[in-house]
Amino acid sequence: MTRPRAELVSVNDTPYYHCIGRCVRRAFLCGKDTVTGQDFSHRKAWVMERLKVLQSVFTIELCAYAVMSNHYHLVVHVDAKAAAVLDDDAVMARWELLFALPLLISRYRAGKLTCEAERIVARSHIDTLRQRLCDLSWFMRCLNEHIARKANEEDKCKGRFWEARFKSQAILDEAGLLACMAYVDLNPLRAKIVDTPEASADVSLSARLNSDDGTKPALLPFVTQFKDSPKGIPFALADYLALVDWTGRAQREDKRGFITPETPAILERLGLDADSFLIALGQHQLSRGSVIGQKQAQSAYAKAHHRRHVVGPPIKAA
Repeated sequence: MTRPRAELVSVNDTPYYHCIGRCVRRAFLCGKDTVTGQDFSHRKAWVMERLKVLQSVFTIELCAYAVMSNHYHLVVHVDAKAAAVLDDDAVMARWELLFALPLLISRYRAGKLTCEAERIVARSHIDTLRQRLCDLSWFMRCLNEHIARKANEEDKCKGRFWEARFKSQAILDEAGLLACMAYVDLNPLRAKIVDTPEASADVSLSARLNSDDGTKPALLPFVTQFKDSPKGIPFALADYLALVDWTGRAQREDKRGFITPETPAILERLGLDADSFLIALGQHQLSRGSVIGQKQAQSAYAKAHHRRHVVGPPIKAA
């Protein structure tokens, strides 16, 4: 049975989520359609540009992304604390980048309200906007609706562009976060679009390895010393690269692409030196279910939400 988004997204349980958006009928509406010959690959840049805009508005950060021909993946970090400390002026300035402010809010900012009752209502509405700035549903709405409108205008048509709002999975622990990010970065390789994970320009792994040209959204960095960098993914980048390379060499029956045995290790390809990564992950269909994490974390999540069980791939620790 379909569950309300409020049950699927709970920042009190985890700030990390895996989101998936698919084109209607899974058509190649963001890539080249081999049947019709039409090429919509330029729409992938629309997604990147929109994500950059949304990052300046919402307190939601990207850990990983992959923009494919008929779907996209996002691994996000919802920073509710960052939204909570924004003052009223910052909230109004951010929201105005996407939407026109209600008349009452505009008058409040201009200091034209005449009674305390109006000011109380205005501040209450600003509090609602502040909560929206860390709301994953609003973030995805502002992404999907924008792309759908542009695509329909280009195609001179109406109707759905995405087959549903979006699918979200709660990432419950560090093993789940690593596994999900690697799964996302390996999407083009598994589809046999590229021969190595870093060769695709439409995934976050490539953005992490290449200099920023200003066209890609910012990514939450990998950090190893939280004292110096309090916000980030708590792993070394070299270790993550080794994990992606190790996972990409596994051959899956349901996917065509993999890293061939004769291909040098990714750290060697990039000229990096690091110890072997210690986490070994089994093969899982990470796009299934509503959560990602180790079995113990899944059981605790289900208990906290008064559910008998939750569906999702259990990540096996080493």
